[in-house]
Amino acid sequence: MQQELKLRIASGLILAVIVLAATWYGGLAFRILAAVIGLLIYYEWSKISGVARDWVANGVGWIGEAAIAFLVLVGNFEFAAGMLAGVTAVGIALIILHGTSRWFPAGLFYAGATGVALAGIRGDDQPGLYAMLFIFAVVWATDILAYFVGRALRGPKLAPSISPGKTWSGAIGGAVSAVAAGVLLAHFLFPGAEVVAAGVALVLSVCSQAGDLFESFIKRKFGAKDSSRLIPGHGGVMDRVDGLIFACFSAFLLAGLFSVIKGTGMTSLGAALFGLG
Repeated sequence: MQQELKLRIASGLILAVIVLAATWYGGLAFRILAAVIGLLIYYEWSKISGVARDWVANGVGWIGEAAIAFLVLVGNFEFAAGMLAGVTAVGIALIILHGTSRWFPAGLFYAGATGVALAGIRGDDQPGLYAMLFIFAVVWATDILAYFVGRALRGPKLAPSISPGKTWSGAIGGAVSAVAAGVLLAHFLFPGAEVVAAGVALVLSVCSQAGDLFESFIKRKFGAKDSSRLIPGHGGVMDRVDGLIFACFSAFLLAGLFSVIKGTGMTSLGAALFGLG
């Protein structure tokens, strides 16, 4: 057990350094990270759901996810979003034409949207860096306080059939702490946008917890303890970024909506998210 704990800590620290360094540098470094995360999530999803055994669907899946990853790498997020929609549509068509698992297009979208959302929010500018740090802070505050508040107060279960350990007290505590963390960070990074930050933090916290429950549901559905064993001591990539994925999905959609309203396009989603520029 002691050796396993040491392995978990070591791998966790290495991952944290890689993620934070890529986030700090942004640009190609972060786009590589986002593309790799997306591809690894598709790998884990295909294994868990059994799609990997369907060589036709899995081949189409890998081609589609590789195309999305390439567009993420070159920074063409609008085209990547369009490719994501097309690949997902092909996945749905394969259900009808080939009898592919109905979980196949869901996995295509889940993996592809992860890379697009992460890279799109970070972008190449300083507001993108701040936006990603904001999202990290909200997700981490949600996870940490939900755990401790839930253990301290207990009470009614949030979703006992999916994740028996989660409680409503933990969920509320996580959301409150996420709003507090978001407002505090916005005070220093986005002066004047604290009210917007509070609303965004609440949405991201709720979506983060929904992402956690969704991944638990998928693992329970297919009888998997972990999404994979890619990360020593931690399980798989999906196990570590489940809440972050849904938070980034919602942040990407909010930023896209704000950018359309402002007429700025999808060039700086980090700035659009907090009404800057």
